[in-house]
Amino acid sequence: MANPLKRLIEPNYPSTALGLEQGVAAIVQLDGGRRNQYNVRRAASMALPESLIRPGFDQPNIADSAELGKTLRDLATSAGLLRQARWSVTLPEATVRSLILTMETQAGSRSELEDVLRWKTERGLGAPLDELQISREGLPKDGQGRDRYLVVGVRAAILAEYESVFKSLGWRAGVILPRHMGEAFWLTKTAANEDSLLVCSHAAGFTAVIFHQRQPVVLRSILCNEAEREDEFYRLLLFYRDRRTAEATEGSPASIGSMLVVGGHFDPNQARQIASETLDREVNPLEPVQIGLKIPTPDLSFDAIAAPAGLAAMHWA
Repeated sequence: MANPLKRLIEPNYPSTALGLEQGVAAIVQLDGGRRNQYNVRRAASMALPESLIRPGFDQPNIADSAELGKTLRDLATSAGLLRQARWSVTLPEATVRSLILTMETQAGSRSELEDVLRWKTERGLGAPLDELQISREGLPKDGQGRDRYLVVGVRAAILAEYESVFKSLGWRAGVILPRHMGEAFWLTKTAANEDSLLVCSHAAGFTAVIFHQRQPVVLRSILCNEAEREDEFYRLLLFYRDRRTAEATEGSPASIGSMLVVGGHFDPNQARQIASETLDREVNPLEPVQIGLKIPTPDLSFDAIAAPAGLAAMHWA
């Protein structure tokens, strides 16, 4: 089945990507594409001052554009990629909002469809469309035959902050997506006979994406503190379990059988235990080797490079 994220991005894009999150930046260049195996050719990550990038949907993100530009130049130099001009980029998770829109009824015309989608998008993202940069892609119909759309939105003023830094470096960032979409690529390669789960954790909470037959069916971005994280995760799994029970038919794929926990703000073992107990089946944590990513050294953190590596791997998707 086709990669559901592919048409959100340009058809020709590089095998080199940058990932940004509060406190860390990472650069990855891959070799790969054969038998769904990808090798890290060049990579580097760098700790950032916590105050340099303050991710958020509604406020400026970059405290000092010149300092961030200098840091990214140093990072590219350390990876041997200073002369690289074309990039894909993942932005901090709290900077971008994503959602799946479901049409309860069939629109009578194209204009009616656009009006409904505009209303749902503004309501779901919490901002007027004229302040946003939006990507929208149709998804397969749900089990009840309803149309669904994947929507990604970022405030245009905030996107311009990042683009200004890239321009100062002479970089052309043709693909800019939220972090979880880079990480989600690795789950589009899992078996279609069971669902899979991505947990993209960050300082302000986590984003969870559940894939059914390699297509996203549940997408939740949850803002919470560390003490609330496990309870919020448990509630999400209960919602999925109840929904799946209601929609299950004979021959339906098994429930979540594998999960990828990324970001360093959620203990993978604890997440696995909660998922296994809630869903009453063993949920297996995925390691880089199982998703086809070969990391040459243990000094290179998968948490740091998972998102940009996912975008870089889309070069062959």
